[in-house]
Amino acid sequence: MGELSQFIPLLLMVVVVYFFILAPSIKRQKKEKNFMVSIKKGDRVITKSGIHGKIVELNDKDNTCIIETLAGKIKFERAALSAEASVKINTLPAKK
Repeated sequence: MGELSQFIPLLLMVVVVYFFILAPSIKRQKKEKNFMVSIKKGDRVITKSGIHGKIVELNDKDNTCIIETLAGKIKFERAALSAEASVKINTLPAKK
C-alpha cells in the first residue's frame, strides 16, 4: 500500500492536466474543423484579425476563400477565419 500511495499524487496530476488542458483543446480543435468544413458562399465571417465580410468564393485546392468586405474582395486562408466570432455573428439577424 505504501508504494501505491506514492503514485496517487502523480496520477491525480495527470488526470487534472487532461481534463483542464488537453480535453478542452481537443474539443476546440474539433469545433474549428467542423466550422471550416461547414462554411459556404454567402456566410458572414470574421477573421482572427477582426475583418468582417461575406464569403464570395471557396477554393478547396489551396484551402482559401475570398471574402467581400466594404473595402473590396480579399483572399484569406480558411485557417484565418475565427470560428467562435463567425458563429456568433451568424446567429444575429441580418442587417437590411
